[in-house]
Amino acid sequence: MRLKSLLLGAAATVALAPAAFAERGSDGEVKIIYWQAPSILTPFLSGGTKDVEAASMILEPLARYNEQGELVPWLVDEIPTVANGGVSEDLTTITWKITPGLLWSDGTPFTSADVAFTHEYCTHPEGGCAQLTKFNGVASVETPDDLTVIVNFDGPTPNPYGPFVGGESPILQKAQFAGCLGAAASTCTEQNFNPIGTGPFVVDEFKPNDVITMSANPNFRDPAKPAFASVTFKGGGDARAAGQAVMETGEFDYAWNLQLAPDVIAAMEAGGQGVAVAGFGPLLERIHLNQTDASPDLPEGERSTAMHPHPYLKEPAVYKALSMAIDRPLLVEIGYGQAGKVGCSWVPAPEAFASTFEGCETQDIEGAKALLDEAGIVDTDGDGVREHNGVPLSMLYQTSTNAVRQDFQALIKEWWEQIGFEVELRNVDSSVFFGGDPGSPDTFQKFYADVQMYANTFNGTDPQSYLGNGLCENAPRPETQWQGENISRFCMEEYDALHAELTQTADMAERQRIGRELSAMAVNNGSIMPLVHRGRLSAHSNSLGGVVLNVWDSELWNVADWYRID
Repeated sequence: MRLKSLLLGAAATVALAPAAFAERGSDGEVKIIYWQAPSILTPFLSGGTKDVEAASMILEPLARYNEQGELVPWLVDEIPTVANGGVSEDLTTITWKITPGLLWSDGTPFTSADVAFTHEYCTHPEGGCAQLTKFNGVASVETPDDLTVIVNFDGPTPNPYGPFVGGESPILQKAQFAGCLGAAASTCTEQNFNPIGTGPFVVDEFKPNDVITMSANPNFRDPAKPAFASVTFKGGGDARAAGQAVMETGEFDYAWNLQLAPDVIAAMEAGGQGVAVAGFGPLLERIHLNQTDASPDLPEGERSTAMHPHPYLKEPAVYKALSMAIDRPLLVEIGYGQAGKVGCSWVPAPEAFASTFEGCETQDIEGAKALLDEAGIVDTDGDGVREHNGVPLSMLYQTSTNAVRQDFQALIKEWWEQIGFEVELRNVDSSVFFGGDPGSPDTFQKFYADVQMYANTFNGTDPQSYLGNGLCENAPRPETQWQGENISRFCMEEYDALHAELTQTADMAERQRIGRELSAMAVNNGSIMPLVHRGRLSAHSNSLGGVVLNVWDSELWNVADWYRID
């Protein structure tokens, strides 16, 4: 199957770009479809990939990762290192030199003040920044001149490339967002929907959960780019319709995240209008187990917070039995085929950071039952549902609306009910589930359920910031406006201490060992249940050139280089 060869090679279909575009905007319109519709264009206020990637066409970081996972300069002339003097010998500072002459899309100069402001914005104590872990350990940001940014860390920092690096940590314009600090951040509708950026495109109109229209940035640093004069960025629908719109009907040029069975992808490619592109990075389909009580009987503001621990999901026999009951190879087979692998580690790639878990690939229903029996978690009233300390093992299992995820839900529900759980299924529209609206009860950050399933990934090849998502302080809660990356509300002093050790460790082999241990600690203590290591799978039309699939950063990282093939 062609899809198999794509994934085994982990390579995207890349059309060679011409030496130079004739002129900016000469190729007319490009049409992009993300079936999970963006709901905001400020990635600091959303952990949703679809929001981060849509915003990456407008907002940019100082540096980002290329398709090989290598750090490359973006708004700077070079990557600071110890060797070139950009990182201090004691590893406590990193100095970025901004490329001279950069302009915001409104024509004003891009300066170090904007970079320093972005740090202030995300770390404001009254705010709720979804990317706060990127700034862990930052003591201050200095701006000795308009083109110099010095990031000071509170101790030796062997990996100083968290702040302002990758699509999740772009720069905001100080002049535009100055009134949006702290609690005001989520109220700045104009700024959040129409950010001024340095990227190749500017927002003309943003309709949340629907469509974004953009046009070429007249002040983009390369006068020949972007080749496209305008962008229609359509959101909503489902993965099947998105794939068909590119590979069968040719209505769109690029479709993201085609979470579909492999035979469906192959049939779409036979339509002859486009091709699938694929590659394996750290993308993991997983189940998060809520460490707190999400009962609707609790007062609003206390649900899914540390004020009320979960009545049974913190019990080792319970979360281990739940994992043992899952047939991961079957999930891979029905959901992804060659686009998936059995996932056992929270960080599945790079391989050197991936933990190993004996028995993860083998379903053991009888073993799960025996484990619960030994722990005294039994069915005392004959209704088929076990109890723990008098509380029935009755749970709400939620995820986003998607055919593959609903298939997974149905199978996992059946397996869990075989071992004595009662399982209610719920699915939420993807644009809402991943939207980050602090007023919505249906977001994955708010986690008003017992368990929930989704996938995410991280930028780059070093998971330090990503593993920081498991720190106690990063749990979403009312005072953070329900932002935060510790979705399970997992809290373990030993984990926090080991992560602190990682931030101070320079030796790569030791960093990898600690990374594997942190991943194992989260899984073994019931925070997360890995399911499938997923390949990223998207599609582009045969007439769209310059596409380079990137599994280490935003998929739209090089959209400035896209062009129309005649």
